[in-house]
Amino acid sequence: MIFRETALKGAFVIEPEKIKDERGFFSRSWCRQEFEKHGLESDFVQCNISQNRSKATLRGMHYQQEPYGETKLIRCTRGAIYDVIVDLRPSSETYKGWAAYTLSQENYMMLYVPEGFAHGFVTLENDTEVFYQMGNFYKPEAARGIRWDDPAIGIRWPDLGTYIISERDLSYGEYQS
Repeated sequence: MIFRETALKGAFVIEPEKIKDERGFFSRSWCRQEFEKHGLESDFVQCNISQNRSKATLRGMHYQQEPYGETKLIRCTRGAIYDVIVDLRPSSETYKGWAAYTLSQENYMMLYVPEGFAHGFVTLENDTEVFYQMGNFYKPEAARGIRWDDPAIGIRWPDLGTYIISERDLSYGEYQS
């Protein structure tokens, strides 16, 4: 696996190191030792699947309030997403910074998101599926979000026309530190 730290401290894009032959390729998608070698959380307790029927489905920006912060390892297993993270750690040098990556069934890339980040994505294709490994159990009472178009954050989303967004995600306000 190839680990590349993003511009946001502690977040990584992880690419498969493919061993190819005439049959296709083989690659590891998870190795506790490699994650620990890079100082990353390696104790995942829950896995989730997000199935999305339509292109331009926007989910986010979600996080869990401390002490229930979640580390996430995200991979798009079908279709493609524009995956966005926002650093909400007040003590971080990249506080309120955001980064986005295209994850797809074609590129096999994963995004490692440490605790203290908001996360969201928009689907770039119909029938898109996203697989998450989580470092903490979901606690509904700790679930929070920030507005997907918060002007103080300034995320640049792809122009896909009208987004499909849940009422819950539309109800989030601007981020209050």
